[in-house]
Amino acid sequence: MTDKPISRYPVPDINELPDDIKALVLDVQVKAGFVPNVFLALAHRPDEFRAFMAYHDALMEREGGLSPADREMIVVVTSNDNGCQYCVVAHGAILRVRAKNPTIADQVAVNYRKADITPRQKAMLDFAMKVSNDARSIADADFETLRHHGFSDEDIWDIAGITAFFGLSNRMANFMSMRPNDEFYMLGRT
Repeated sequence: MTDKPISRYPVPDINELPDDIKALVLDVQVKAGFVPNVFLALAHRPDEFRAFMAYHDALMEREGGLSPADREMIVVVTSNDNGCQYCVVAHGAILRVRAKNPTIADQVAVNYRKADITPRQKAMLDFAMKVSNDARSIADADFETLRHHGFSDEDIWDIAGITAFFGLSNRMANFMSMRPNDEFYMLGRT
């Protein structure tokens, strides 16, 4: 374990958090076996923490045509493109667990076009990268390509929403110099 700071900003003590945030953090700790640093770093501003988590959950836990692994794959690819170490490491771990594949996160983070994924997933990631880097050029042809791969219009919204939300998350994590937990590095590898 490292003793380096997890954020440029003060990190609140779990016992001093508002009750609702404390309960959420402790629940995550029970499920994961540790408290992901993002929870502590964002708890510095409780109102924003609540809004962030509500939108995160609305995007990442909703039913739809994207699997939980697909959703995490979008996060890993776009976070890598945005240079967000925290999100690539943390969501790479979650992707490995959800995909039950110890190599997938490394493959898609480095170059999803050469990764062992389906043509459908490559089309999804191509679109996510376009949303991330050139959203103003999105056209009807992009929707047609995705529909050809079996994505509904709601699925396409999910791809864009996840990409946009994690653009915010990536920028905040970089700005705060948020450090990934050491536990993430081995999660889902064995």
